Amino acid sequence: MVPGKPDLATLPRAIRRLIHTGDLYLLTGHFFEDVLARFSGPGRLRFIVQPIVAILLGARDGVKDARAGIPAFPLALAFHGQHRREMLRSAFASAGDLVAIAILVDLIAQFLIFREIRPGAALLVGPILIGVPYAVARAFRNWISRYQRRRNYPTI
Repeated sequence: MVPGKPDLATLPRAIRRLIHTGDLYLLTGHFFEDVLARFSGPGRLRFIVQPIVAILLGARDGVKDARAGIPAFPLALAFHGQHRREMLRSAFASAGDLVAIAILVDLIAQFLIFREIRPGAALLVGPILIGVPYAVARAFRNWISRYQRRRNYPTI
């Protein structure tokens, strides 16, 4: 060991690989191959269960938004600054634990399938697996609830 330089053996495998190969791994061809491999390995049921739970939570929050008169989730985040903080807070309150579980389950699945852990991939795949279905369901349920309210209560 050279004084002042870290010993490569003590660094996590992903960091050692980055130093030796310069391959960041995230968003590379190998990364996408590994994501597809997760569909057939242990824990593949999570690709069904976690998005379904996220959709249910998003739908529930979409109804709450419609009742409160708040615009659809992506629109409120993008164009309605007065609602942005409240929307993000409610999203993290509803789906935050689910995202943390998704990241943890992805790390476990990586270890079971590949015998190594790539935390960057888990930090990317886990939130996408939950965040996208949650946001889409929240927006659609908001729009559906608003449409139903307008249809049932016509304005004069």
